[in-house]
Amino acid sequence: MQRVPYEEFSLFHENIAEYSLTASAQPQVERIAHQLADGRTVSALKWGTAEPQMVFVHGGSQNAHTWDTVLLDLGVPALAIDLPGHGHSSWRDDAMYSPHSMAVDIAEVIALHAPSAKVVVGMSLGGLTSLALAGHASHLVQELVLVDITPGVNGDKAKAILDFVNGPQTFASFDDLLMRTIEHNPTRTVESLRRGILHNAKQLDDGSWQWRYDRRSHIRSENSEPISGDALGKLWDLIGSLECPLTLLRGGTSPVVDDADVAELLRRQGRAEVLVVDGAGHSIQGDKPRELAAFLATKGT
Repeated sequence: MQRVPYEEFSLFHENIAEYSLTASAQPQVERIAHQLADGRTVSALKWGTAEPQMVFVHGGSQNAHTWDTVLLDLGVPALAIDLPGHGHSSWRDDAMYSPHSMAVDIAEVIALHAPSAKVVVGMSLGGLTSLALAGHASHLVQELVLVDITPGVNGDKAKAILDFVNGPQTFASFDDLLMRTIEHNPTRTVESLRRGILHNAKQLDDGSWQWRYDRRSHIRSENSEPISGDALGKLWDLIGSLECPLTLLRGGTSPVVDDADVAELLRRQGRAEVLVVDGAGHSIQGDKPRELAAFLATKGT
């Protein structure tokens, strides 16, 4: 049986080389964990030694390392959270990962480690969770950046993503897992996909590989929606009541946000800013990390 070596903080040099960054290959970053009242833990990566200026919340089936290139490029103190059921955070017994329930969980971590963060950046499911966070604990969200997501998301728009995450949970070998990931991400480099898998999957004792995230929250019939319509309606209402600045970053080639979604967002929140990142799909932080970092560098300063 072949073991694939993995040390969590040993791969930053790959991000730096791929995107020609000037950052240190040994940045000041540590993994922290916060225990909730029910015994579950929420894990996060704390970048820098000062109090975090920004909070990052990843999308469904991802983990905090999805922001590595962005954070290496930014070079600011930040907190990147593993959502419940993802990364190194605990799974829920009931497998119910709604934006509201996760917002309640991550609010505790943010209040403890980044209470004065000037910007919360949320992508996809993490964006909906960050929006719910603004409703649950508005004092923790001074400014909100949504990365390619609105409450207008549905099963049709997210079909390609759901097809991937609804696939196998375990794989006989690392190469099998890598091949499936390459098929789903044909525009990414093999190196970046390999790095992502090492952060997002684990090798079992028998040599097989398994995703770290709780797929029970993702398995759905082809006619069901990723999140209930009632929950999405409440999130639309939250957009209308937001008092903090709001920016929507839309991937130029992504189907997840359409023109009708943008129109509805602007109807409900006329002060919002909407920007398109050319050449980016749904995962802007993966497709255009330097462009995302350059935009975020104008925030929270």
